[in-house]
Amino acid sequence: MPTDPGCKVDAAVKRYGLESADPMYESIDEGLLARWRGLDDRTPMGYRPLTEWFNKRLLKQVYDEYGRDSLGARVDSDYEALRSDDELIREEMVESLSADGIDAERVLEDMVSYGTMRNHLQECLEGDKEPQTAETEWERESIEVAREVAREKAERALSSLETKGQIDGVESSSIEVQIQLRCESCPTRIPLEVAVEQGYVCEKHNQAPATSHRS
Repeated sequence: MPTDPGCKVDAAVKRYGLESADPMYESIDEGLLARWRGLDDRTPMGYRPLTEWFNKRLLKQVYDEYGRDSLGARVDSDYEALRSDDELIREEMVESLSADGIDAERVLEDMVSYGTMRNHLQECLEGDKEPQTAETEWERESIEVAREVAREKAERALSSLETKGQIDGVESSSIEVQIQLRCESCPTRIPLEVAVEQGYVCEKHNQAPATSHRS
């Protein structure tokens, strides 16, 4: 399969020896495509769960290399701690990994984003799949990709501003991108996830069109 020398997924596969890290398929790329498309009677995986699956395989490979226990749900729970928005939980996990000789910051840096996974599947592997139905929730996947792209662009811009001395503390902070829906008939404004869960934007004007924006 064609590869992009600048692709972060390819770089991670090479750096961590992940070529045969998928227990169900001959290569990890074959597994990524099969899981994404829903082959072999599998439920198609969206970019978010597929990205998490890949990052957890990367983390497990690191654990195996350094002799850290990776049985049961250990990798899953440690991954969630590493990606936690709670700074204390994240720092405790970083310290735990450091005690085993693992450079947690480097591992986190090498993990991939949803947007990177999408590009790898569609561009590097030239993958495609049948049009998605409602059951695959492609709408939510598209929103997550848009949110991730916005976050990555903000990170690059803030890093540049920090280099220029125009802002401090970027490295010790995290970026959150929230998509909100605003009722055009009143000041009501709610997160997109809440609107989807309850089925409307504004209880009083639930038939009114809504506009969306990021903040």
